[in-house]
Amino acid sequence: MTVRLIVSTIAIGVACSTLVGAGSQGSKPTQKPTVAIPNPGVPQIMTLEDRFVRVSYNNEGYVTMGYRLANGLQGKEWIRLEVGLALRDGVQAFKLPRTSISLSTPDGGKVPLPTQTEYSQADVRGLDQQATVINDAINYFPPNIRGGCTLGFFSELGSGTSSFNEVELSDNRGCVGRLYFKMPGGLKLGQHFLNVQFKNSLVRVPFRILTKEEEQFMNKNWKDIKKQVDDAFKKGGK
Repeated sequence: MTVRLIVSTIAIGVACSTLVGAGSQGSKPTQKPTVAIPNPGVPQIMTLEDRFVRVSYNNEGYVTMGYRLANGLQGKEWIRLEVGLALRDGVQAFKLPRTSISLSTPDGGKVPLPTQTEYSQADVRGLDQQATVINDAINYFPPNIRGGCTLGFFSELGSGTSSFNEVELSDNRGCVGRLYFKMPGGLKLGQHFLNVQFKNSLVRVPFRILTKEEEQFMNKNWKDIKKQVDDAFKKGGK
């Protein structure tokens, strides 16, 4: 099947550092904040479903991601993201390998999804405990998705379950799970991308690790920010 990528002239992602300068310190902005949207380098569409929930997709693949927990992990070596993957309607099922998922960092680096062995050697129990109270609903999928499956790249020690180096994606199931990454030198502030290489195209989900000031600004102006991004992509494609 030939995949026709959605082409958008608008770059994707929310750069809250630019937003912080929308109004002068100590005074109210005279107009609604303008969203600066960094370029993912690939044709795709993005939506903001919540403050820390992003969705990116093209005509082949669909990725939903929550990063509320990760946003509070600046300087930490390991982070956890909540992620869902699916194929668009009519795209033939295929197996996505572990090696097709990576993370791009603000300094231009690229972090691979770790192996089960690397994950097992790390102590991420603290992350999992935090995730029970700091999490996001990421059940945002296109209407062709009617069932679910698990992203089984990682298996907790003593859980009795197995991990897998690939997941079979289809156009009728949304596969949801947790992804862990080991961040060299610790998680940095700034713009990151979750990269998912589907069979014929790349989808990149932008997320920004915010300063406290940036997060406060986002919370204060959330409705205006979301409306601007939603309006920008209304004519971007199906």
